Amino acid sequence: MHYLRLTRAVCVALLGLGLAAGPAAAQRTNKPILHGRHWVAVTGKPLAATAGATIFLQGGNAVDATCAMLAAACTMWDTLGWGGETQALIYNPHTGKVIGVNALGVAPTGATPEFYRQRNLAFPPEYGPLAAVTPGTPGGLLVMLAEFGTLTLGQVLAPAIAMTDGYPIEQQAADDIERHRERFMAWAQSRRIFLTHLDPRHPERRAAPQVGEIFRQPDLGRTLRRLVEAESRARAAGLDRKAAILAAYELFYRGDLAREFVQGAQAEGALITLDDLARWRVKLEEPVVTSYRGIEVYKLTTWTQGPALLQALNILENADLRAMGYNSARYIHTLYQAMNLAFADRDFYYGDPDFPPAEPVRGLLSKEYARKRFGTINGERNDPAVAPGDPYPYQGEENPYRQLLEQWRPVGPAGADAPDFRLSALPLDEAFLPGTTSIQAADAAGWLVSVTPSGGWIPAVVAGETGIGLSQRMQSFDLDPRRNPFNVLAPGKRPRVTLTPSLALKDGRPFLAFSVQGADMQDQSLLQFFLNVVEFGQNVQQAAEAPGIISFQMHSSFRDHHSEPGRMTVRSDLPPWIVAELGRMGYQVKTAPKTSGPVTAILVDQANGTFQGAASDYGEDYGIAW
Repeated sequence: MHYLRLTRAVCVALLGLGLAAGPAAAQRTNKPILHGRHWVAVTGKPLAATAGATIFLQGGNAVDATCAMLAAACTMWDTLGWGGETQALIYNPHTGKVIGVNALGVAPTGATPEFYRQRNLAFPPEYGPLAAVTPGTPGGLLVMLAEFGTLTLGQVLAPAIAMTDGYPIEQQAADDIERHRERFMAWAQSRRIFLTHLDPRHPERRAAPQVGEIFRQPDLGRTLRRLVEAESRARAAGLDRKAAILAAYELFYRGDLAREFVQGAQAEGALITLDDLARWRVKLEEPVVTSYRGIEVYKLTTWTQGPALLQALNILENADLRAMGYNSARYIHTLYQAMNLAFADRDFYYGDPDFPPAEPVRGLLSKEYARKRFGTINGERNDPAVAPGDPYPYQGEENPYRQLLEQWRPVGPAGADAPDFRLSALPLDEAFLPGTTSIQAADAAGWLVSVTPSGGWIPAVVAGETGIGLSQRMQSFDLDPRRNPFNVLAPGKRPRVTLTPSLALKDGRPFLAFSVQGADMQDQSLLQFFLNVVEFGQNVQQAAEAPGIISFQMHSSFRDHHSEPGRMTVRSDLPPWIVAELGRMGYQVKTAPKTSGPVTAILVDQANGTFQGAASDYGEDYGIAW
């Protein structure tokens, strides 16, 4: 027995050394790394990446290409649609600054906690008209293009408009339509558009389009053409490029298209009003930032979960991760505990900063606060009772919700734990993995863009004959301040979303753009991707394909919003003795072939003046470089 224990200890030590060195070696990847000198375009579908490439070939910059990829991905229903929301970070080489784009819709008039409680709902629903916030993606695209692009709206929307006339639908979308056919049956316009082979006489037959079939969306095509016509009329009237693009914005949010959209949405039971659309604005804002090992990492602020990644980096900066060994049990445990601490703060303190009181951002991102949080980590076992900390003293203030903080506890999946919050017995995996797409673009002029658009995904309620599907983002609100007093539903308020683009600068210059789909998993995957590059020397394609872990200890942002402390999923190829060691540390470990959404990334090779692009091998994400 003594010999066996010694042998095992030596093997684990050698494994740790090997794992620490291995990722930096020239390992083969399932997809090739992209190398480009002039530009890179990466997004969730091959056709959408091609749309970005065509814009680059017309002389557009990275923002122009981003807008074309966004339009194409929405038209393809790549886990999002035109009525969803768009979040972006843009590095502007002319100013040397990173700009945040907040194009998240807001809760409509009449959307209150009481409204949903009267319908016996503990949260807004997952699907349907009462899940809809106001559409943000059209406005986000138009404002990004007007402010930072160079081409016309007509040029940028041309690929998407051509696709509305017909494109060969891909398997993911086609099968999602069939999977949700019963939901589509309840919504007249959605049924007409998506269930192209519906035959009431033969309900057993497939109603969705076949894979590779030409899928046409004439209603959406008319809507997009009307936006381009508004731009053309404005140019003919003497307006400049920017003003002409914003004329299309007026049409969608305050003009005839707004009226048609609202009429169609209300006909299906949505709460959105004309005034809701007219008052909504895209916000260009300053992102939040932290420094990790001298690299500046930028995220959008607390209306997203993005600061949680920055908090985790601040906590992990206090550890010697490299010495632990790549994906050793000790490394995984430390990573998991840091995420627990950061996401517990997310679950209590993050919300729309336009609604008082202000979120304690300075305290949350304080290095001193991170050191204190790091000091609470038990190095031997998982702590299932991790709770939010109190960042207010680290910005010289008193916590206005101290009583709620003291009462806060994780909400588990068992009904007895929290009967007010538990809604269903759906596996939490299903709430963590789907949804969203990602877009990265870069060009030789210095523009670098990261976007995570989402919402309006299949199955979406389509508003009248606009072809625009409604968002489902209302479900991310809380109705009870005991869960998160900053994220309680109110008309005009943005829900705290999981959507989280990322940019990093090194020596003050663009270094890395990266994002991923996958709900609450997003910043978990992105944290591991970033550490793979910065701590373990992986190139971006290796880092995008690398094995990772998923924690379920934070509260889900979807469905019943519950938590499963100690639950962890690791990739199937993690050595069994590491899985066993994690089990001894108090984790309930499951294995899966997939432990991340599809990470997409662009690294700026500062030494050679070139780009490296990546799209992981988990999904249909694709990139093109030149």
